[in-house]
Amino acid sequence: MATEAGRAALPSVLWRRRPSVTSVLGTLFVLLILVWLGVNLVKTPSAFFSASLIGITNGAVYGLIALGYTLVYGILELINFAHGDVFMLGAMISYWFVANVFHVHDNPSMTTLLPAAIATLFIVMAICASINITVERIAYRPLRHAPRLAPLITAIAVSYILQNIALAQTGAGYEALGTVLPHGKVFSIGGVTYTWNKLIVILITIPVLLGLIWLVQRTRQGKAMRATAQDRDAAAMMGINVNRTIAFTFGIAGALAGAAGLLYMLYYQSIRYDSGFQLGLIAFTAAVLGGIGNLPGAVLGSLMIGLVQAFNDELTWHAPGGNWTQSIVFTILILVLVFRPEGLLGERTPEGA
Repeated sequence: MATEAGRAALPSVLWRRRPSVTSVLGTLFVLLILVWLGVNLVKTPSAFFSASLIGITNGAVYGLIALGYTLVYGILELINFAHGDVFMLGAMISYWFVANVFHVHDNPSMTTLLPAAIATLFIVMAICASINITVERIAYRPLRHAPRLAPLITAIAVSYILQNIALAQTGAGYEALGTVLPHGKVFSIGGVTYTWNKLIVILITIPVLLGLIWLVQRTRQGKAMRATAQDRDAAAMMGINVNRTIAFTFGIAGALAGAAGLLYMLYYQSIRYDSGFQLGLIAFTAAVLGGIGNLPGAVLGSLMIGLVQAFNDELTWHAPGGNWTQSIVFTILILVLVFRPEGLLGERTPEGA
């Protein structure tokens, strides 16, 4: 009987091991992209390396925003669409402090820039953390046990409220800051120079990611966050203050948005009231691509999205061009949600687990 059962089960086992049509098509698509990149590398190496460096830098900024998305989703399974607008407010506040309080303008010396940037960083992180905690307390906490559609709609409403606050304060134009980061040469690759203003973004993102992983995995508060993410009721029974833990998570996410806002303002030098919505959607796409709820996945997805944008904008051999960049990014979002909703580094979990 056991032998017959084993024989009966054998075809199904073999069938499960066959690659699906989706996986085959996905592999072919990836191979085509690699061939396209290889041809561009051979034909225009300077454009390829330039796009790579730009993409890594842009991806690092997206990573700071995506980390906030993935933190909140990991503990509440809430897509906080207002997060991008908290980032926008962080950039606006950073501009005001750097330009109007510390009076830093074009090409400052490092002795002027460094203290102003550090002071602004701590101030804007504290303000954005406070904004996020307030939003959680007023808008999300009362809906914690409501159907999932209610907090999602509320998040969109909060996003528009924050946009209109910025619009009322600054108008519809851009807040523009002069060139404040140093542009000196760090190294050259393929005839392309990598400058300090790009490297500074990387040097800030990496310690933030490592510090965040340490916070979540090694500290008492991080254990409370993970316990709350797994089972809020069980965490409360074990003596964890669930409301305080969730508020702490929103505070960390807001602080990350504030840090990203300062970096964005110093690097890109301009922001306006609706910039956070689009950048927030791009960062959300990156978080989904890497595996939303997974911290290294958020950074990996952000770097990949940054590279996709830069390759499409900068490469010259059979690239769709800049007009298609946003369409490509959001097509990636749709494809990931359809074919691999857990993302690159996420784990597939049973429904309702």
